[in-house]
Amino acid sequence: MLSEWFWWDRLWLPRPVMWADLQDSEGRVYARASHLYTTLPVAVLLLGLRALYERLIAVPVAEALGVKDKIRMRVSHNPILEKYYKTHSKNPTQADIKGVCKKVGWSERQVERWFRKRRNQDRPGLLKKFKEASWRFAFYLCSSFGGVLALYDKPWFYDLREVWAGFPKQSLLDSQYWYYIIEMSFYGSLLFSVAADVKRKDFKEQLVHHWATLTLLSFSWCANYIRIGTLVMLVHDTSDVLLESAKMFNYAGWETTCNSIFVVFALVFMVTRLIIFPFWLIHCTWVYPLDQFEPFFGYYFFNVMLVVLLLLHMFWASLILRMVKKFLFGKLKGDERSDEEEDEEGSDEDYKHTYSNGSVNGLSNGH
Repeated sequence: MLSEWFWWDRLWLPRPVMWADLQDSEGRVYARASHLYTTLPVAVLLLGLRALYERLIAVPVAEALGVKDKIRMRVSHNPILEKYYKTHSKNPTQADIKGVCKKVGWSERQVERWFRKRRNQDRPGLLKKFKEASWRFAFYLCSSFGGVLALYDKPWFYDLREVWAGFPKQSLLDSQYWYYIIEMSFYGSLLFSVAADVKRKDFKEQLVHHWATLTLLSFSWCANYIRIGTLVMLVHDTSDVLLESAKMFNYAGWETTCNSIFVVFALVFMVTRLIIFPFWLIHCTWVYPLDQFEPFFGYYFFNVMLVVLLLLHMFWASLILRMVKKFLFGKLKGDERSDEEEDEEGSDEDYKHTYSNGSVNGLSNGH
């Protein structure tokens, strides 16, 4: 009963089209929900490929670029502080610090320094960050080229009204199949590895983005919104190539190269995510379909998901503009989404700032 309701024609397809109308016949092949099961083993394969890539390619490249992890002094073992760190808070308030001092018999400065070193000890090293950025760079670069190859000879790449020509009775192409499966598998692999990957300030937004992307792609696959789906993927991957390459050079300490790529990335991001995406692609999904069919649930759902992505783009655009501001005034240091490593010694003012309101630079549990 639930399955029948979920796959009710009117939820997914415009009137008067029925699922029975989308059966493979006369050389036409249509997307099936069962095809998406392929993404699970492919996601696992991508995780294995990532491990090999990071070991055989990313590490040698990191060494060639001079990426080295900073040697960190491990904190002295203290069972009381370690238990508090793991079970209560990694960023204790000043009042909490005083309470802990009584238990361990240390001064406030000693306890503050211990927590500071302990947080730094948990932060990922530059090599880990570089390997992650390098893998994403390699994937987005290949995906972008693959997307262009899959779309350059298609009429809807040049005329967006062609996206809806004959919809939803549009045959599935091999290039579309593999573009979708690999892209969805990649985002699935990111969810599988989220616990081990570097966590940033926008960790929650990244999770929302991955789930929204997978939901959007899955729905567009089942409802045969595949033409517009491939365009959305290409628009997103283009700027990600530049972002990951800028991060790689940032971790390598190539400041001039990093800043140059970042400026190009900022421009490409603003054009693709805040101009092309809303004013071309969302306009294409919001306005053009109404020339051929009446609105239905799938029409509204798909457009709402696109708007969710747009809101995330606006959030990230604010971070990018903040970085641009720092760049213009010569104060850009690293990724705005990253939590900088703390000075393990620090000054009195550092301690006041660190423990006021129980926060570290306005962050908790970030990298």
